[in-house]
This record gives sequence, C-alpha cells and structure tokens, in this order.
Amino acid sequence: MTGSIAVVGAGTILSGDWQSPIIKDADTVITRDGIITAVGRRQDLLAEIDASSHVVDAKGTTLAPGLIDSHCHVVIGDYTPRQKTVDFLASYVHGGITSVVSPGEIHAPGRPSTAIGVKALAIAAKECFDNFHPNGMTVHAGAVVLEPTLQEKDFVDLQEAGVHLAKFGFGRYMDPADGVDQVRWAKEHGITVMCHSGGASIPGSKPITPKHLLLLAPHVCGHVNGGPTSLDEAGVDLIMDETDMALQLVQAGNLRSAVRIINRAADKGMFERVVIGSDTPTGTGVMPLGVMKTVAELSSLSNVDPAIVWAAATGNNARVWDLPAGFIAPGRAADLVVLDAPWGSTRDDALGALSVGDIPGISAVITGGVVRTLRSRNTPQAARAAEVTPRIEHLEASGH
Repeated sequence: MTGSIAVVGAGTILSGDWQSPIIKDADTVITRDGIITAVGRRQDLLAEIDASSHVVDAKGTTLAPGLIDSHCHVVIGDYTPRQKTVDFLASYVHGGITSVVSPGEIHAPGRPSTAIGVKALAIAAKECFDNFHPNGMTVHAGAVVLEPTLQEKDFVDLQEAGVHLAKFGFGRYMDPADGVDQVRWAKEHGITVMCHSGGASIPGSKPITPKHLLLLAPHVCGHVNGGPTSLDEAGVDLIMDETDMALQLVQAGNLRSAVRIINRAADKGMFERVVIGSDTPTGTGVMPLGVMKTVAELSSLSNVDPAIVWAAATGNNARVWDLPAGFIAPGRAADLVVLDAPWGSTRDDALGALSVGDIPGISAVITGGVVRTLRSRNTPQAARAAEVTPRIEHLEASGH
C-alpha cells in the first residue's frame, strides 16, 4: 500500500494547536507520500480523494494528530530491558502513540559513563531508530546522557553526528550543580536538554531540586509532576514563574501534582509550555495507553478542555522538540488517529469520553501516510468504527 490516503467523514478534527484546537469547516484530510497535503471539506477535495489509493471513512467520529510520547524509555530495538518486554513500541501505536522522544537510553545494561561510550551509545541509538520504525512509529532516539567526562569538543562530535537530544540527571556527578557546563555546551550545539526533576527514580540518579534546575537551565523540566516523586508546590511554582522551561507531565508521576500544574499553567497564560509523556517503560510498567490515560485524566479532572489537553500531547511536544508531526496541517507528517467514544460510554464522541475520564476507542492509526492498524488491540472498541476502501483484510482481522 502506498502512502496516498484520504480520510473523509470526520465529525471533528483536532488540530494539535492549543490556541485553535478544533479545525472548523473541515471533514477531510488528504495525505501524499507521508505528508498532509490538504485539509478541508469533502466536496472541495473530490479530485484528491479520487486520486488516493485508499479512503478512510471516519463515519462521523474524531480525527486527531497521533499522540507524541515525549518521555519514552527506548534503548535499541523494540525491547525494554527494564521490563523484559518485546514489541512494546509496536503495541504503543495501538494506543494512538505515533512518535516517541527518548529521554536517554538509560536502561541499557552496563550503560557507559566515559565520553566515548556515552557518545557511541547516543549515536548508535539515533542511527538505529532512523532506520527502524516499529509498526510505523517514529522514534526520536539517541539522547546523550550528560556525564562529567564530556568536554565541549564532544558536543561538536555529537552535533556533527546529528544528535539533537540530551538528558541530565543520571550522570556520575557528585552534585547535580556540577553539570552546568555540560548542559550549556549541549544547548550551544543545538541539542534540546531535558532534565530530571524531583526525587530520585532509580539507583544512580539523584534528587534534583528547583535550585539545581534554575542553575542548570535546561529546555525541558522532565516529569515536573514527579518521576515518580514530585517537587513541592512552591518549587513547581518557582520553575513555572521564574523560567521558560517546558513543563512535562507524565503518567508515571503524581496525578494530583499534574492536575494542579495544568490548571495553573492555563490560568497564567503559559499553556504552550505544557507537554505530556508517559515516562514508561519504568517501574510503572509498559503502558501502551500511558499517554492516552494521562490525556483522559487531565481532561476529566482539570479545568482544561479535552481538545486543548490533546494539543499538549501533540502540537506542544512538536514545538518544544521541533518535530515534523503533532499537527493536522498541510506540510506536517501524516500521523493520524481516528477515534470515538468507546462502547458503553455515557458520552457520544471521543472528546465527550475524555471529559468524563473514559479512554476513547481507536478505529484507525495512520503513520507516514500508511494505515497501520484498525481496531486497536489496546483501547476499548470504538462505538463507530472507521471503514477503509479498498479493504485491508489483514488489518481488519487484527485487534482484540
């Protein structure tokens, strides 16, 4: 099947843009060669629909940008040493996650700490996942774990190799404050730096306080709601008010803290800084629905509209990490999810389901302009299911 898809008949299209979360006067999206080429009304796009190799009829349900997990612990291959699970990334696609961002391949057994070793691991992970797309997922891997052994010349090497991610918080620093040079060098060489925050998560990590974060000044305050132990409220408020760091909320964190943070961000006009991830696989487990569950929890427990919460897990992530997906707009990667209220929900559509904390049912996932799955094996069944013509029988037979 070629990457020539038309999705028609959407009742609601989510944009991924928190400021305009629903695309009005549109029910159709056209994709070509893995890129969205048009968004509009079916009657205005008949020629493009007729030229498509496959047509996905959303049957009046919701079309949304695929979720981006901004904190997914990949290593190399579709295997997690932490939970000894194979094909977990392929399964995450069934949870609506079409892209993930690595916070450092920290679960690699015997992870190196020498400069040459940490560079080699980051470069190898990046290049492996450049060529490997489990179930069509895009994996933004190769996040160099910052260590005191790294010197400025090493960041020149990393930049030349195309590494653009870094993680601080697991290196062999006696005091986290000693990492200020490595964080600064990474930023100067075009690398987006995520920093651990809050209590220690695994042996080898240390608690990182608001004082450390203000000194280190990373781009992203990783799991600001706890990974799994949150900063105290005064510390969170300091990060929110005195820095411009992205505020990452994760499933493997403190839900009470997450609800407070997203409400405060919305009230203070800083919602563009809120990003969502799962922080799995970790001790919390392998969670294909980790991002979806966080979206449902925040949609039902906070004061923020579900369409805007979805944007925090899509477009906001795309902006912070400069990713090609995350929005439904021409020129963006054709990573899309068709979803609806699940059978038995008290609500009639996906946004309504999220508003009461129900996990929507996924009836189609498209990545790179290719239909990867129908009837998700991880969500409840959608009350109304998408239909594809011509039929893709091997996908229709998959799922539950």
